[in-house]
Amino acid sequence: MIARADAVREAVGRIRDPEIRRPIAELDMVDSVAVEGAVARVGLSLTITGCPAADRIEADARAAALAVPGIDAVELTIGVMAPARRAALVERLRGVRANPFGPESLTRVIAVTSGKGGVGKSTVTANLAVALAAAGRSVGVVDADVHGFSIPGLLGIPADTTPTSLDGLILPPVAHGVKAVSIGMFLPPNDRAGAVAWRGPMLHRTLNQFLTDVHFGDLDVLLVDSPPGTGDVAISLGQLLPSAEVLVVTTPQSAAAEVAVRSGLVARRLGQRVIGVVETMSPAAMPDGTVLDLFGSGGGAAVADRLSIEGELVPLLGLVPLSAALRRDGDAGVPVVLHDPADPAAVALAAIAAAVGSRPRGLAGRSLPLQRGEMPLPRAASAVPTDD
Repeated sequence: MIARADAVREAVGRIRDPEIRRPIAELDMVDSVAVEGAVARVGLSLTITGCPAADRIEADARAAALAVPGIDAVELTIGVMAPARRAALVERLRGVRANPFGPESLTRVIAVTSGKGGVGKSTVTANLAVALAAAGRSVGVVDADVHGFSIPGLLGIPADTTPTSLDGLILPPVAHGVKAVSIGMFLPPNDRAGAVAWRGPMLHRTLNQFLTDVHFGDLDVLLVDSPPGTGDVAISLGQLLPSAEVLVVTTPQSAAAEVAVRSGLVARRLGQRVIGVVETMSPAAMPDGTVLDLFGSGGGAAVADRLSIEGELVPLLGLVPLSAALRRDGDAGVPVVLHDPADPAAVALAAIAAAVGSRPRGLAGRSLPLQRGEMPLPRAASAVPTDD
């Protein structure tokens, strides 16, 4: 029976917590395993009372135990971690770095910016995130557009979603393989459709908490949906994410292109690197062979040209044409790159994601977290929270 109990412990321990996304054995959630005849008795401790993933963990644990040869029945006992045990787990999850996305991190941080609102910046961010995740990368999104948050809706995250908090460590919801956090998830339910009337210091603190208190885990790419313009949040992002790369979004219209250039120049002054320009609402080919250029053409190329200064070439990464499917799928919370991959807008966005994803992580000026005789720390260990 000892060997069979070990097999059950191993099988149950391999299941993953749906929110923390690590094996429950690694999270110290398996209390006891015993086998009598064909019956397995398993004791588990959940992280918090009322854990929203409790039913999923229980079902997965039962299925894992029943999959062990010779086990015909499972008796599960579900408890909750004692405070000291939970605190130890949170400490392990947080890691040791004050900013998991600082200069020493190997996670690529890409801030998607625009000079003005209404150019499709958030739509580009959501679709790039989903396309990168579909290509096998671990992706997170911070919705830093606190005055006009829209990432949850574009990713299909229900409006009443509130992330689980584990002793102050925030576990972001996951949609289409993308971990996402937005200020809209923390507002009172009756205020989530309203406005956020905050000024600089509170905005800075909120963004800092998103970067330090949210447990994204080990990310390949963190996309930041930046607010339009060059105000307080843009400056805060430059201070908090000095190693971020910047993707500038514009429409073909000259007025939009002019202000988009400003956002790129401000990012560069903050020490960030502009890696490309994306033009949205570009001319679209119609079924009869004509071209619909509702907003003109050439704005993206003009922005890329204006930003290509001081020997640094900024490419125009793609033109995303006007598309009813892009709008429809965004409203439905299913990004067009997944729902209508053959649509011209989806094809363009997928190509942009491939171009962005093919760029290597830059290590220039970064100190690797190595000490004599030690292995590297995880790329994106979570950080110590700020005080209330």
